[in-house]
Order: sequence, then C-alpha cells, then structure tokens
Amino acid sequence: MSKKRRMRKALAGYLYISPWIIGFLIFTAYPFFYSLYLSFFNVNFTVEGIKATFVGLKHYIYAFKTDPSFPINFWNTLLSIVLSTPLILVFSLVVAILLNNKLKARAFFRLLYFLPVVIISGPVISELVANNAAQIVDPRKYFIYNFFTLLPNTISYPFIYMFNNLVLILWFSGVQILFFLAGLQKISGSIYEAAKIDGANSWVIFWKITLPLIKPFVLINAIYTIVDLASFANNPVNTSITQRMFDIDKPYSYSSALSWIYFIAVMVIIGVAFLLLKEGRKNK
Repeated sequence: MSKKRRMRKALAGYLYISPWIIGFLIFTAYPFFYSLYLSFFNVNFTVEGIKATFVGLKHYIYAFKTDPSFPINFWNTLLSIVLSTPLILVFSLVVAILLNNKLKARAFFRLLYFLPVVIISGPVISELVANNAAQIVDPRKYFIYNFFTLLPNTISYPFIYMFNNLVLILWFSGVQILFFLAGLQKISGSIYEAAKIDGANSWVIFWKITLPLIKPFVLINAIYTIVDLASFANNPVNTSITQRMFDIDKPYSYSSALSWIYFIAVMVIIGVAFLLLKEGRKNK
C-alpha cells in the first residue's frame, strides 16, 4: 500500500471519529483542566463576568488545616475504598467460579447477580442509601460479629467493616463477576484435566492454574472497582464537593481544589493496585 493511500485511510478514520474528539475536548478535557485552573484562584461573579484572583495553594491548605469536615470525610472515604475493593474482588471471584460450573438455572443466577448493577444506577441507589437499605441485614445479632468487637480495633476493624457493608459489597459486584466469568471461560478445560490426572486437588488447581491465568482480570476489576467506589455520588467526599460548589465566598474554586485532592489520592490508590497486581516481565 502506497504512502498516499495510507494517509487517505488515516484521514478518513480521523474524520469518522472527529465528532467524538471534538466532544471530548469541549465537554471533558476543557472542564477537566479548567477546574485545575480554578483551584488556584478565588472566583467572583461580577456584572462584567467571572473574575478570578490568584491565591496559589490557599484552598488546598484550607482543606486540611481549617475545614472541619473535609479531612474526616476524605480519610474515611479512602479507607472505605481500600477496604471494600479486596472484599468485592474476593466475593466476585468466588461467585464467578461457582457460576462457571455446570449447574441448573445457571443463566438465572448470572442474571440475579447482575441485577444490582441495574438497581445501583442514578437516584435509585441514592434513595436506597438514604433510607438505610444497606442495613437490611443486621450483623449485630450474630455471635461472630460480637466476637470481633471484643478484639483490638486494629484487628477487628476490617472484619466489622465487612459485616456492616455486606449489602453494599453485593451491590458493587455485578460487573466484576461478569469480568471474572469471561476470564474463567477463556481457560481451556484440558489444562484442568491434565492437572487432575497429575493428582492436583481443587485447592492446588485454583492457586497454580486459575488465579495466575485470570490475574489480568483481577487488575482490571481492581481498577474498575476503585473508580466505581470513588465516583459513587453518595460517598462523603463527593457530597462535600457538591455542597461546596456554590459557597458564596469561594464558588467553584474551593470545590475544584477538593476535587483535585480527591483525584490525586484515588490515582495513588490505583497506582498501588497496579504495582501489586501487574504481571511481571516474562523471561524470553
């Protein structure tokens, strides 16, 4: 193929995707970087339009040193993301392995576990959380919950958190289950047959075959889960950002600073997840 023809094809491709590129630049990229610009300024609305006064890192410092609620909401939200992500991944993987087996009404159970993804969207989940629908299972009635409350807080907190958020973990697991199912179905059955012939039990097969082969899906699910939890409209940080957006003395600017603090923190968590779960280089 000549160079001229390749160029024509490339231009045709760019022409077809140009509406998306233009939309992305106008409606996503521009607001994204404009919010960073606003976070370093004080914004005032005048008859002549928006007037911005440079204040440097004032809003970032105020967020942690003066704001009485943001630091608490910030650290609680990050802790919730860090604790919830592995719980959702483990639960999703276990359910996916069960649904990957040959059992009656398998399609029905797959649909059943995906339903929370439909329910969780938009105002529906907001109303459910506002009305304590996530607390329909009261773990305090059970002995194991009371047992963990007797242990030191550093040991008991992750377990108590898990018991208190069982319903939320279920709600956030639908897409991850589908990803894991897709990964499990790509593993050839002959590999399992060969392992069983060699005397491997189910435990060894999981750790030596299943988990290594679906590790890329674990990474994808981890990143998806972190972003999904971080963007959840009802978490304390997102609520704080929304409420501060129209502050009289610092509209948009302070909420932009909070957004960027939160964005950087979430990206750090994603980076740590990537480093922990990425595939190592294979020796050639």
